[in-house]
Amino acid sequence: MGRAGNVSATRYGCRMDDETQPNHSGGAVIGDDGLARTPWAYGDPMLLDYYDSEWGLPIHDEAGLFERMSLEGFQAGLSWLTILKKRERFREVFAGFDPEAVARFGDVEIEQLLTDPGIIRHRGKIEACINNAARVIELREDGGLDAFLWSFQPAQTPRPRTVAEIPTTGPESVALSKALKKKGFRFVGPTTMYALMEAIGMVDTHLLDSHRRGASGVWSK
Repeated sequence: MGRAGNVSATRYGCRMDDETQPNHSGGAVIGDDGLARTPWAYGDPMLLDYYDSEWGLPIHDEAGLFERMSLEGFQAGLSWLTILKKRERFREVFAGFDPEAVARFGDVEIEQLLTDPGIIRHRGKIEACINNAARVIELREDGGLDAFLWSFQPAQTPRPRTVAEIPTTGPESVALSKALKKKGFRFVGPTTMYALMEAIGMVDTHLLDSHRRGASGVWSK
């Protein structure tokens, strides 16, 4: 395991810079507090807090799941750190990700959102979020979003020792993506859905040496 130092960009916002790290394997990195973590947790205090207190813990409430699904969609093509920095504003303008409130958004709200620098001003992603809110409401007749998403939980979770061993998609995320698209959801590709599965604890991709491995309680270490 290496120790935290300089960082550069990845999907989550940061990665350990191999030129300055003693650990070139992509394995867990020991922080200044002596705890080992997956490398992307370093580089910004917001990422570190998110990794230590939130990422990978189970989520089952509808608004929480809709928020994670929406933010993963907004993140496409960007770093997760960018989304974290804007998350509070996202929550404000998207009514706390209450599906019923968001589903009522129309042209006026869309134009307002497109002028708000506190969020990602991408018309396609904004319209997808509003569309998906309506689809979440429709899912209530079939058991709800929670039951639907978690029905795609795999029988096993990855056991990566290095970042290179962490999948970015899998059969279940492909199947989930197809099922959601069939129900009318947008911006729910297989990679985006795998990231959602990681974020809500459906799979555990904490590195085996990370102090957060097994923290979800869904999977053993």
